Amino acid sequence: MMRDAAQFDPTDSRVTRPAFWGALPERWTSDAEETLVCCHVRQETHDVKSFFFRSPQGRTFSFEPGQFVTLELEIDGEAVNRCYTISSSPARPHTISITVKRVPGGKVSNWLHDNLLPGASIRVLGPGGEFTCARHPANKYLFLSAGSGITPLMSMSRAHHDLAEDRDIVFVHSARTPDDIIFARELELIAASHSNFRTSFVCERLGARTAWPGVTGFLTLPLLKLIAPDFMDREIFTCGPAPYMKAVRDLLDEAGFPRKQYHEESFSFETLNADEPEALVEAPAETAVGAETEAATFKVTFAKSNREIQCGTDQHVLEAARQAGVRLPSSCAQGMCGTCKVKLVSGQVQMNHKGGIRQREIDQGMALMCCSKPLSDLVIDK
Repeated sequence: MMRDAAQFDPTDSRVTRPAFWGALPERWTSDAEETLVCCHVRQETHDVKSFFFRSPQGRTFSFEPGQFVTLELEIDGEAVNRCYTISSSPARPHTISITVKRVPGGKVSNWLHDNLLPGASIRVLGPGGEFTCARHPANKYLFLSAGSGITPLMSMSRAHHDLAEDRDIVFVHSARTPDDIIFARELELIAASHSNFRTSFVCERLGARTAWPGVTGFLTLPLLKLIAPDFMDREIFTCGPAPYMKAVRDLLDEAGFPRKQYHEESFSFETLNADEPEALVEAPAETAVGAETEAATFKVTFAKSNREIQCGTDQHVLEAARQAGVRLPSSCAQGMCGTCKVKLVSGQVQMNHKGGIRQREIDQGMALMCCSKPLSDLVIDK
């Protein structure tokens, strides 16, 4: 039925349209627009919430499914950075979402759950990260996740669903109980919409849902062979707590799975040892440039932003950049998360990392700014 056009007057000042209606919007970048607005909060489970954000200027978001953003927060007067995987689909570019599990004693997750409401503005950096199926195209995937590690794989699943990419995907998610399964109904909807998308949930115990018809216990090699008999032919993406990912690696190694088809990601900053950052920051750099350079200062040039700062040999580059007002993505500040990874165009650094960068990346000239001290003038591709 046609509506009378006279019923709608676009010049009526009482009528407002969403910012994304009309002209093609610009792409959002954290350099152009530092803050986003929380536009919706959704309770996923009893201790998990999704937070949705939009650009105040109506810009759209461009990212690869599986990538993350860094939130710059102020909690109790202290500046705190945390990176969270984007859980939404890049095919829906007008908003992005993160999905956060409340961690007992977790400073940031509890603050977000208790304080972040629609209308609040948050400083955001990113997106970044290399854990994405977009960079590893395949006809058959196996997604393995546990707990809140489901978020990057959910973004990948949503992207395939939104783009009608009926790839052969098996999604196996492990949770404590059936009531702890995040996105359960949506995953079932995707599976119902796409013939080649299959889900399987593995719950440690029944919890309150005693009529649960699914699998209880833990993911094992025999169970994986039952769920995905052809898993050896699939590209595997895994995300979850460290013990879960180690168990996955062990069972895949037992099966002889080729590591070149295996990709993993893990962010667990809420449980880091609070005493370790200070120990790392204060650790003296072992250099071979001589004692006369201990009090030296080197020039650090950021090639893309055309900024220059000074950094002492006893100072981490990230610290010097912050003091100079240069915004760089960062999170753990311990050389663990890889958020501050950059490409060194020229120069050398002394880097004391804790696993946040791979040796092949170091060989390619990459470095983590949070735990790197200059040994010469630097030019950074940033």
